[in-house]
Amino acid sequence: MTFPVLADTVGAQAAVLAAIPSPSRGVWYIGGFPLRAYALCIIVGIVVAIWWGERRWRERGGQPGAVLDVAMFAVPFGLIGGRLYHVATDWQKYFGAGGHALNALKIWEGGLGIWGAVFLGGVGAWIGCRVYRIPLPALGDAIAPAILLAQAIGRLGNYFNQELYGRATDKPWGLEIYLRFDTDGRLDMMNGVSTGVVEKIVQPTFLYELVWNVLGVLALVWLDKRYRIGHGRLFALYVAVYCFGRFWVELLRDDEATHVFGVRINSFTSALVFLCAIAYFLLATRGRETAAQLEPGAPRPWPWQFGALRRAAAEAETAPVAATVATAEGESAAEGESVAEGESAAEGDSVADDDSAANDDSADSEETAESADEQASDSDGDKPESAETRNDSAADGDNPVDAANSGTSGAAKSPESGKN
Repeated sequence: MTFPVLADTVGAQAAVLAAIPSPSRGVWYIGGFPLRAYALCIIVGIVVAIWWGERRWRERGGQPGAVLDVAMFAVPFGLIGGRLYHVATDWQKYFGAGGHALNALKIWEGGLGIWGAVFLGGVGAWIGCRVYRIPLPALGDAIAPAILLAQAIGRLGNYFNQELYGRATDKPWGLEIYLRFDTDGRLDMMNGVSTGVVEKIVQPTFLYELVWNVLGVLALVWLDKRYRIGHGRLFALYVAVYCFGRFWVELLRDDEATHVFGVRINSFTSALVFLCAIAYFLLATRGRETAAQLEPGAPRPWPWQFGALRRAAAEAETAPVAATVATAEGESAAEGESVAEGESAAEGDSVADDDSAANDDSADSEETAESADEQASDSDGDKPESAETRNDSAADGDNPVDAANSGTSGAAKSPESGKN
């Protein structure tokens, strides 16, 4: 009997050690100021969503700073909407028997309904987009994965608050829930400190949702890069992914909640919003907006004007083609002008060459004429010399030889002289 008892004890201790421990507290006091882990997780999630959403918006061609500008409207509206949804669905905690109405304003104690946060946050984002003239569907696509990641970070706040857990379980990944007490020894699960006493081991539904959200973020990023989703369809896909996971997580929860026909109200909400998101995803325009369509002030239809959205998408698709054709025509015209200029320059060079050749020929003719004139002048100068030479020869007739020659010549001519 000793060995079976020992085995059972060791197995029980192993099961307990395998469970996930909860934090001993969820609030720390610094100089009397409460620093709550839940609030820190919400703030970190918002900062990450704005930072990553801004990067994704710029990568799509949007104007820098637009996400932060719209967040100034969306975040306050989202916090108010989340709180209103929580109070409306758990009204008995605040307005029922033993409740305190003023506690509905204590948002730092937890209690934000994601459905109200998304709905009223969307209203705030719509107002911001109208103020800054930014397309809301395109902005929603840019920040969709970032919002889902922010929700995953926010679920860590539920872990510190020991809330949003499921039914009791004996699974090795079960979550330990501790009893917490204030300084006066009174039970205070929200603001107190744990004594290490385990009240129960439950399903860590907050962890299930956190993991599901992270997987959803990875899926959205991959799908967006693979298929270039736009016109609000990626945001609709984010809503559908979250609702699908939340529906099953709600079935595991066992904490206080409003029920409708024996089913938690959040399950109904998840199913209804899921169907609406899928409908929008299927009916909305395919493709993605161009960078020009993301510029402030660009004409754009409303999200529910599906026909106008399709026409805008078709125009966006044909715009690059028209731009390419215009560019090609411009290049062709430029080439034609270049060819014309080249031909004109060639003709000018040819004319210049002809003129130069004509000038050269004229110069040669002038040189030839000048040469002829010089030759003529030289020949005219030679004629007086010949006459003088003949006169000199006549003068030389006084010589004897010339006289003899002259006599002989006279004898030969005498008969003619007798006849006369």
